[in-house]
Amino acid sequence: MPTLEEELLRLMTEETARLHAAPDLVERVVRGSRRRRVRGRIAALSASVAVVAAPVAYLGASTTTATGGQVTISVTPEPPAIDDTPPQPSEPPSLGDLGDGMKFGHVKVGYLPERLKWSGWSVDFGDKYTTAYFYEGDDPGSYRVQIYMYEEGAVQELGDRIAAYRDEGDGEEVTVGDRGGYLVVQNVGEDGMAGTPTLFLRMGDKQWAEIMFSPTYAKEFRDAEGVSAELKKIAEGLTPNP
Repeated sequence: MPTLEEELLRLMTEETARLHAAPDLVERVVRGSRRRRVRGRIAALSASVAVVAAPVAYLGASTTTATGGQVTISVTPEPPAIDDTPPQPSEPPSLGDLGDGMKFGHVKVGYLPERLKWSGWSVDFGDKYTTAYFYEGDDPGSYRVQIYMYEEGAVQELGDRIAAYRDEGDGEEVTVGDRGGYLVVQNVGEDGMAGTPTLFLRMGDKQWAEIMFSPTYAKEFRDAEGVSAELKKIAEGLTPNP
């Protein structure tokens, strides 16, 4: 005849498989064992059954199978929570606080047209870096004049772009003081949209500048010749800053 503990274990296994304990579980154990002396332990046994059965319910969906009197419980874990928050873009590296913006990286800006001031933003990719200038009250992140510097390995990248303009017959060779350059209007729209007047300036074997006017700013000048003349003035004022 099974002992009280063995009978209790059998019934607990059956009840746990159904994920709940019947209200008369312990009473049936006592009646089956015919041992009256255990009635004083009913309260403690009821608490033990509740502790065994409860954790199973938190594990997720379960299935119960019975083979030859043996009960097997298969528990499927809850799937992990999925974080569907899109990754946030990181801010590009900057040149920091440039003060009045007349010096940045390895270049000094000797001339800017009237009313222009440093925009407060810049981007620094090491051998390529840039900053811009706008009017007081312009939208943050906008520009009227932008200067992009190319140094070391990045010079070849710029050379390829200029070569492509030459091959296509866009733009013209220019001389700024004793330095060579190339003048072109970039990004002209097929629908006649105004492009970006640009002057590429060779400042050394491993240093080139790209000076750009926004299409909006270019409209403030009387004609294309006026834009070109102002671009050349900015280019003349650019000098290396070791």
